[in-house]
Amino acid sequence: MPISLSVVIITFNEEANIGRCLAAVPDVADEVLVVDSFSTDRTVAICQQHGARVVQHAFEGYVEQKNYATAQARHDYVLQLDADEVLTDELRAAITQIKTNWQHAGYTLARLTNYCGSWVRHGGWYPDRKLRLYDRRLGQWEGLLLHERFEVAPGQTVGTLPGDLLHYSYHSVEQHVSQLNRFTSISAAELALRGKRRVTLFHLLLKPVWKFTHGYFFRLGFLDGFAGLCIATISAWGVFLKFAKLRTAAAAPAQPL
Repeated sequence: MPISLSVVIITFNEEANIGRCLAAVPDVADEVLVVDSFSTDRTVAICQQHGARVVQHAFEGYVEQKNYATAQARHDYVLQLDADEVLTDELRAAITQIKTNWQHAGYTLARLTNYCGSWVRHGGWYPDRKLRLYDRRLGQWEGLLLHERFEVAPGQTVGTLPGDLLHYSYHSVEQHVSQLNRFTSISAAELALRGKRRVTLFHLLLKPVWKFTHGYFFRLGFLDGFAGLCIATISAWGVFLKFAKLRTAAAAPAQPL
């Protein structure tokens, strides 16, 4: 018998993306659950138009929100998506097939990112495999403040699926820079939580240079044209920002005279 699958999505003000995401899941979903963090736009209305079950829950962090959302699903088998992601026909077919022959604790999906209208296949951005299809009884979402991931229990195996998960990430360079500012603040806070507070010129100068060089040249980011150049440059700037923010946060405040 095929397993029953819950498609689970967390949202906040995703009216620009959520409809496209939901339109691609009916063929594989036995339930569509959206856990929304009290959006102020039309996100909830769009979800309801697509027949999704919507649960409101205050955002406490990516790990906490995704574990909460997973727990609210009606079925143990879960496909976790972000609102800006879309299943391709090939990936939908692979998921439909795996529902009748489930063999692992989870499966990774290859994510293909669209950057300002261009599909990015180099620079370390593809295939960008993510474990998104899983049996919730055999793992959980883990991480600190950022870069959450689903970890299967020790001894469990993970498979891979063919097909791409389309990721509509950045519509403009301005959006990329804005999100970078937010994410580098979170990354700096995460490093501080891990006790990594020492920042040297190595972190501020050499690591950003290596980030650019590695992505643009060694990982062939230049083959993605203007998009590849933007990604490599902004990513390097992000490394500098992360450590600069960590250094200023760790510095003791000056004492008044």
